Amino acid sequence: MSGTTPAEALDALRERGWTLGVAESLTGGAVCAALVAVPGASAVLLGGVVAYATRVKHTLLGVDTDLLERYGPVHPEVARHMAAGVREAVAVDGLPADVGVSTTGIAGPESPDGQPVGTVHIGVVTPTVSLTRPFRFEGDRDAVRAQTVAAVLDVLAAALRE
Repeated sequence: MSGTTPAEALDALRERGWTLGVAESLTGGAVCAALVAVPGASAVLLGGVVAYATRVKHTLLGVDTDLLERYGPVHPEVARHMAAGVREAVAVDGLPADVGVSTTGIAGPESPDGQPVGTVHIGVVTPTVSLTRPFRFEGDRDAVRAQTVAAVLDVLAAALRE
């Protein structure tokens, strides 16, 4: 990871005139918190959704229930659908966010579905790119969550360069 700062991520969006929506599961709002710590973030960040419960991924973000039932909440396609769905979820005056990012994963200390603790999927959807990136982080719950926040910023910055 390159160490993209929240300010750098916001600047990259601002340079394109794009807005951002954030959908978070395991990070529980930490991505939004990192972004709003930057003065002027409101020019880019429209809002975020903490979709911690699996059902909320469907009801607020529109993730297909069949997808959730087939793969569970920690899957690359779930991350992609969360990123796409949050664009609409934070729409202002009928205009969706230009970019959606998402986090889904297992922070630990236990895994509800047998996947290794530290398994994380990050999704990014822009007007030109739709991607997911898998990660496997080490450490305790806080370490996994912190590493996920850092990875989101890097994945977002990379997607904006594509």
